[in-house]
Order: sequence, then structure tokens, then C-alpha cells
Amino acid sequence: MPIEFSDTFKLACYSGLFIFMCTSLGASFVFILLKHKNRIYTQLSLGFSAGIMLAASIFSLIIPAIENSSYESSYKMVPVIGGFILGILFLIAIDKSMPHLHVLAKSPEGPKSSLSKHTLLFLAITIHNIPEGMAVGVSAATSADLTLTSSAAILALGIGIQNIPEGAAVSMPYFADGMSRMKSFLLGSLSGAVEPAAAILVVLLADLVAPLLPWFLSFAAGAMMYVVIEELIPQSHDLGNSDKGTIAVLTGFILMMFLDVTLG
Repeated sequence: MPIEFSDTFKLACYSGLFIFMCTSLGASFVFILLKHKNRIYTQLSLGFSAGIMLAASIFSLIIPAIENSSYESSYKMVPVIGGFILGILFLIAIDKSMPHLHVLAKSPEGPKSSLSKHTLLFLAITIHNIPEGMAVGVSAATSADLTLTSSAAILALGIGIQNIPEGAAVSMPYFADGMSRMKSFLLGSLSGAVEPAAAILVVLLADLVAPLLPWFLSFAAGAMMYVVIEELIPQSHDLGNSDKGTIAVLTGFILMMFLDVTLG
């Protein structure tokens, strides 16, 4: 007897694979971009990603979490705030327990390790991509159908768009550090493999505990917000071009807000 998958599970798979493919597409830019353009491009890409993730956290995760909360009016924000805090604590725990090196950083974070710079950078990007996969997974779990205007499709589209420049921002540092273009592309692509995995895991858990969906939505929002504030925004302002970084953040925010309002 064939196994039947729910529509939410299929949507999570499609969304996760889509954002992963966008990461791979961005990573392929390493074959055409020049080395000396690396740092400013990376700065703008991180700022753009921060803006999209910030808007996605608010419009696609926090607001739906409030709307789906079944608590009485005086306690309606309990799952929203509680899940948000748990999402932040989850990322802090990963951040503190796993050695990693952010894209534009000079020294690694987390426990002391003998891992190479390339491995530490790969781990940092993987940590960054976990909340994105979680977000599309839990958004799929709240979607009633597979229409293009569903909140899950909008969120996946927004994250997919920001994953294209972000994928390039991941692969280019490898190339600038002496790695071949092909190996840089492969590592940049593989850093996004955690996204479909996280999406599928979250939607499976959400299907099992449907009443906890507001917690899952705000959990993903908290995790994404932590990445934006702790990593992306500071790095987008780290090269003495704070105005360009700010414009990139605002551009990403406006784009995601536009997608949510016009397609939602």
C-alpha cells in the first residue's frame, strides 16, 4: 500500500527544496564574480538578507502566530512570546555549543576548536540556515491549501530570493581564500542542505501537535530574529559603509513586505 503524504508535508518539501535550490543558484555566481568585488557584495547581500528575514519574521510568522493563538484575550500572547523566547534560546544554545566563523569575521566563536577556517565558516552558515528551514516548515503547517497565494508560498519565495545573493556571499569567501571555484560552489550549496531537512522535521512535529502551531511559528520567528540581530545586521555595517548596509536592509524589508501584502 503506497504511503500518502499530507498536503502540508508536500508543501514543506517543495518549499524547502525551493529555498535550497535558490542557495545553490546563488553559490553558482562564484563562477562569474570577481575576487575583488567579494567583500562589498557580501556586505550588501547580508544586509538584504537581514531585511527579508526581519520582515518575514513579523508578517509571515509573528502575526500568524497571534491569529492562530487559541488562548483567551488576556493570555493570547503567551504562546507568541513564549515561543519567541524559546527560539532565541535555541539559537543561543547552538551558537555557544558549536564552533563557527561568520562570513566577514576575523576570529571564530563558540568553543575552542582545531577545525579549519573553511569548516568553521561552513558551520556558521549552516546555523544561519536552520531558522529559514524551520520558518518555511511551520508556515506550511499552517497553510490550508497549496495555492500560490498561501502564506507558506510567499514566505518561501521571499527566503528564496534572499538566498540567491546569500548563496553567492557564502561561496565567494571560499574562492577568495584560495579554494577552487567548483569546491567553493559545492560548499556554498551544501550549506543550504539543512533548510529542507529543517522544514520537513518541523512540519512533521507540527502535524503531530497541531494545537502548538502558534508556539512553532513564534519559535521560528525568534530564531530568525536572533540571526538577523546577532549576525546579519552587524556584518552588513562592518566595512565602514554603514549607509549601504542600511539601504540593503531596508530594501530587503520593503521587498518582503510588498510580497506579503500583494500576494497574501
